[in-house]
Amino acid sequence: MNKHIDLNLTNISKELKLILEIVKSENDDISKDWYVDIDWDLFLQLALHHRLYPLIYTKIMKMEGSRIPSYISQTLYKYYQKNTFRMLHLCGEMEKLGKLFNENEILLLFLKGPILADDLYGDISKRTSGDLDILISIENLDKANALLIDLGYEKDEYIHSVLNDWKWRHHHFTYYHPIQDTKIEIHWRLNPAPSKEPTFNELWVRKRKSLITSYPIYFMGNEDLFYFLVTHGARHGWSRLRWLVDIHQIVKKDLNWNALYHLFKKYQSRYIGGQSLILSAQLLNTTITTDMIPIIKGNRSKSLAQDVIFYLERMVNLHMEPVPVEIAKYHTKHLFSLMSSQQKFIYLLSVLHPYYTDVETLSLPKKLHFLYFPLRPFLWMWRKTRKHALS
Repeated sequence: MNKHIDLNLTNISKELKLILEIVKSENDDISKDWYVDIDWDLFLQLALHHRLYPLIYTKIMKMEGSRIPSYISQTLYKYYQKNTFRMLHLCGEMEKLGKLFNENEILLLFLKGPILADDLYGDISKRTSGDLDILISIENLDKANALLIDLGYEKDEYIHSVLNDWKWRHHHFTYYHPIQDTKIEIHWRLNPAPSKEPTFNELWVRKRKSLITSYPIYFMGNEDLFYFLVTHGARHGWSRLRWLVDIHQIVKKDLNWNALYHLFKKYQSRYIGGQSLILSAQLLNTTITTDMIPIIKGNRSKSLAQDVIFYLERMVNLHMEPVPVEIAKYHTKHLFSLMSSQQKFIYLLSVLHPYYTDVETLSLPKKLHFLYFPLRPFLWMWRKTRKHALS
């Protein structure tokens, strides 16, 4: 039922289209026409950017008479091998953390990493992961912080907060281990506000046990995982195709689409669910079944899906500072378009809440921080005036 899903892909490079053809191929050769006039250096850059190089490598190794230059295949293999070692290291760290947190009575769910690769691809080497993402209850943050510090992790203190706005403006803390070169993100929310989402306790009740390690560790149920992958990918504009391939893979599972429809509706994100399915169907030939139609129906999901093509026409890295002005403006607008009417209202209200930049503009004693509420418009105007004067 993929008919009537027709996005404008005219300006997507042929190199990226070749990558998509390889990813969605089922161990068959693809037409030789796809290999004509390919900029192989750009092909490699895109494979690395979209974090699809392990999947591409395993695909081309099964193709007879692949027309990919040997130096590209060899480079892909080096990255594939490095990623495999990385994932094995993360598996060991997952087991250690799972045991440590359990001994200290901290319930935790692993969100991504090797546990996701194993669940969706059946092989930890086929998906990349730079870190471990762990979800815990916000009440356990201090205890988790102490445990990680004892293990030699260092907290990245990049979050500056005023009046405890970190609890909703942000959703995770980041830790690095300088010796092991391991990064961990401790989440207390799946996404930052104004997103609506299930509570930790609800997710825990529906959890699954992973057999990837000898010590039992847990991750989200299928429907909750789909919800998380959709909202996470959408929040990043699907700017890395790895996130969309995850959608393609999880849709192959026996998902309860009626439960998913109500989950998306409850948390005001049905259009985002539809966006992900339309993109996956259009770019990766994901089969759209009748059960999925209630999530996809309407023009808004298709419009949101078309908006994502902007990111795929470029190599957008939203984590690389500074983000180009054109990209930053587009992304801010796109994020706003993903929100429901209620979420937009809450977001606009949140702008009235003091930011840490207000503290930097005018330092007040902590007991007087409540004054930042009435002062915020004036402090904002002062910064704008100063910026204009200096430009």
